[in-house]
Amino acid sequence: MKTKSILSVRALATAAVVVCASTSAFAQKNAAELHTRATAAMCANCHGTDGRTTEGSAIPSLVGMPKEYHILQMQAFKSGSRPATVMHQITKGLTDAQIETIAGYYATTKR
Repeated sequence: MKTKSILSVRALATAAVVVCASTSAFAQKNAAELHTRATAAMCANCHGTDGRTTEGSAIPSLVGMPKEYHILQMQAFKSGSRPATVMHQITKGLTDAQIETIAGYYATTKR
């Protein structure tokens, strides 16, 4: 009986470790997704929810824009080589990693 209960305790402990590890991985994935969405959300005021502007808008939609093209445009705003109204100020406050995150998010968001 004692051996059987020790095995049950070990099996329970192993199961608990597996559950905790998978829960932690899930939480980390969710945190990364939330961070990405929050970073990209700063564009919503001008470019619309999820980067979708209204039809006929002078402001371009970001959704579905190729990642490399988006990065190049953001870097051009940041350096001042592309004319803009407010994008110069906005991009100066972004790191290269944030620009990469934003571009990746909009490139993978379906139109």
